[in-house]
Amino acid sequence: MDMKKRVSLELRHRSPTEVQELVVDNCRASEGKIEGITEEFSNLELLSLINVGLTSVSDFPKLDKLRKLELSDNRISGGLEVLAERLVNLTNLDLSGNKFKDISTLEPLKKLPHLKSLDLFNCEVTNLADYRESIFKLLPQLTYLDGYDIEDCEASDSDGEGDGIEDEDEEEGESEDFEEEEEEDEEDVVAEDDDDDSGDDEDGEVNGDVDSEDDDEDEEDEDDDEDSSPAKGEKRKRDPEDEDDD
Repeated sequence: MDMKKRVSLELRHRSPTEVQELVVDNCRASEGKIEGITEEFSNLELLSLINVGLTSVSDFPKLDKLRKLELSDNRISGGLEVLAERLVNLTNLDLSGNKFKDISTLEPLKKLPHLKSLDLFNCEVTNLADYRESIFKLLPQLTYLDGYDIEDCEASDSDGEGDGIEDEDEEEGESEDFEEEEEEDEEDVVAEDDDDDSGDDEDGEVNGDVDSEDDDEDEEDEDDDEDSSPAKGEKRKRDPEDEDDD
């Protein structure tokens, strides 16, 4: 399928201004140039043109909001001035698998102030001596080259987007806050348990006092019953009425 037809299929039921991501990988570029992608894609943020047979980027439209551009596995060997002029907010550029031989062909990328990640895998330029040091010196705005920073630390997917470090800090902060909240909850639970125990003790003391009073009353009742009944070994006195009956 050619590129122009593929772009038309991607636009089914929507206008170019509604498109933020456009992927037309593995289609055919007529005469090695871009077709079907115009400045009407004014809100485009990601464009992927992997293995489409591009030999030139001279027909690239001006896309102010484009941040990520995938051009790997094509036959581009130069002409990057166009990208520097028309994609001013580009942050991620993948040129791996193209025909770049000299570091000087990459010099126009200095005009991309927001460029943070550049990939040149499988390009002849990577075989040059001091390749990485030379690229980082040429493009000081870069954070990652071929997926690694200047200290050879590998980039995560989120780092490649330029937001990974901040996200990790936020996640760590959130986890610390969560742990502090858990500790506070545990302290509250322990405090509540202590209050419950003290309440039980108070109830026990109150109940103990009441129980002791009840016991005293029972003992007094028993004493009254003992006083009203004759002691063992004593004769029961006869009432005068009993004598009259006799």
